[in-house]
Amino acid sequence: MGRHYDLAVVGAGIVGLGHAVAALRRGLTVAVVERASTVNGASLRNSGHLCVTGQDGEARAYAELARELWLTLAPEAGFWLRESGTVVVARNADELAVLEEFRERRGGHDVRLLGPAQVRESAPLADGVAIGGAFLPSDLQVDPREAAPAIARWLDAHGVDLFWHTTALAVEPGTVHTSRGRVAADAVVVAVDADVDQLFPGMADAHGIQRRGLDMLLVDAALDAPLSAPLLTGWSLVQQTAFSRTPGAGALRDRLVAEQPALAALGAEVSFVQRPDGSLLIGSTARQGEDASPFQPEAAFEALLDQTRDLFGAVPLRVRERWQGVHAAAPDDFLVAAPAPDVRVVSVTAAIGMTTGLGLADRVVDELFSDAPGSLLPAGATRAR
Repeated sequence: MGRHYDLAVVGAGIVGLGHAVAALRRGLTVAVVERASTVNGASLRNSGHLCVTGQDGEARAYAELARELWLTLAPEAGFWLRESGTVVVARNADELAVLEEFRERRGGHDVRLLGPAQVRESAPLADGVAIGGAFLPSDLQVDPREAAPAIARWLDAHGVDLFWHTTALAVEPGTVHTSRGRVAADAVVVAVDADVDQLFPGMADAHGIQRRGLDMLLVDAALDAPLSAPLLTGWSLVQQTAFSRTPGAGALRDRLVAEQPALAALGAEVSFVQRPDGSLLIGSTARQGEDASPFQPEAAFEALLDQTRDLFGAVPLRVRERWQGVHAAAPDDFLVAAPAPDVRVVSVTAAIGMTTGLGLADRVVDELFSDAPGSLLPAGATRAR
């Protein structure tokens, strides 16, 4: 570790790797410090659905930039990516009303309304399930178990030094003190998701950082036809930020809570993504607190399986895997803090790291290595200090 770098990054999740990508593209020397032996955590334990259209405000700006970066990285790093778009199924009039309001707000280039038959062309739903829906053409899909590790290998092949199984013990301007020695760099980015409290506990307290555990499962499902795109439901419309800000979203939420209080109590966002091998990823239910409980209630998985049967009919379902993805959660969607000169603490504090993380990282690197710091931030974005 005797080399001096332009940038040292703590954390090899998608946000940390995104900073390394952005710095490498600018011709900078980069080191990445990661306590695990490989890419791990929330960057693997998600659906791989990059829901660009479902973001609003600052998140939308980051997501749109990230979309272009994903499209560039996939062929370079050699991982699977599908320009799939997203299908949203409306099962009730209030869900269709939210989609219509969203289209009025965004326009036909972002949202295409679908009739029942068109929804069924994209998703093999049971008869009578869909009264309509929408298609979101800008959204993408990757396999998260492949994408982030492929990016790490690509970085390694292009001269980025990745120090695996190396724990960051302390950070100060120009230095990361690790379990294997000192890493010296002009600038340091700490991108450790919810583990901000391990290095900067006061900052985590001040910004309300907690841990949110998402319960998901993977099943073999004998669907009548493949899913042509990730599938969102009414529960997604009240969870995804851009949809939830439509005038009709409040009434939709009230109905869902009244009709299915158990799902509401589980923090459900019912969505479906088909992986390249044909398996069906179902998510998710959520629990939030200072620590994510390792004990996953079977009721949460049963609720997701019941929703699957309601949508697709009595198809055989064989559970292949259950897991929990843990990510940072806070009142704001993003943390970008400067605890010291040329040190940034960066976290996506919502379940949109795969969708926005590459774009956020690119902006942070611009700020750190630009003659006009902050000039390339999205309009209206602010930085925590």
